[in-house]
Amino acid sequence: MSVGGDGMALLAAAAGSLPWSAALPGVAGDPALHLALRAALAAMMASAAFHKASDLARFREVFAGYRVLPRRVALATAGAVPLVEGLLAVGVALPVSRLLAATAAAGIAALMLLYAAALGANVVRGRRDMDCGCTGPANRVPVGLPLVLRNVLLAAAALLLVPPPAPRELGAVDALTVACATLVLACTWNAAHRLLASAPAASRLRERVGRATKASGGLVA
Repeated sequence: MSVGGDGMALLAAAAGSLPWSAALPGVAGDPALHLALRAALAAMMASAAFHKASDLARFREVFAGYRVLPRRVALATAGAVPLVEGLLAVGVALPVSRLLAATAAAGIAALMLLYAAALGANVVRGRRDMDCGCTGPANRVPVGLPLVLRNVLLAAAALLLVPPPAPRELGAVDALTVACATLVLACTWNAAHRLLASAPAASRLRERVGRATKASGGLVA
């Protein structure tokens, strides 16, 4: 077996040994759904990298604000984050080799788990008002347990791409399946992101309505 084959076998064996890997054979094994998930994750990573790189000075401050690294180290290394995200997006999207795509998928999973750990550390500290910086400083999303869960789920989704899909030819119907599934996944991601971003405003609105209800003796005009 070649070196690339050995690496591919190790990655596939690691992902296949996870308890949830056998529960989702349709996603992990069907080449159309496999391709749709690759496209969706690549788009997500590319978008995240673009938003961070578009205002790198502000992202450096957000990154340092996590306080998981010394401030000087965080400011110096923050620029590598969008670069790594961009490289992983390219790696998982381009069909250059199965080993490259699987390695990029494993890299995305590892990165999402690192993000989840950093978010979780700040949730434990009670710093729920800070910006996560997930899609750049211009799109503020406060940290919280939903973000931790989201990143864990994204890591699980990325690991589904490590084992190779079932070998079969893709036809016109598969092309439509890939396009529709990618669009649905992208819309789901965008909707979830907007819900998380609007959560603080919704909470403040509920508080104002509650205060107005009490002030009016239980009646809201």
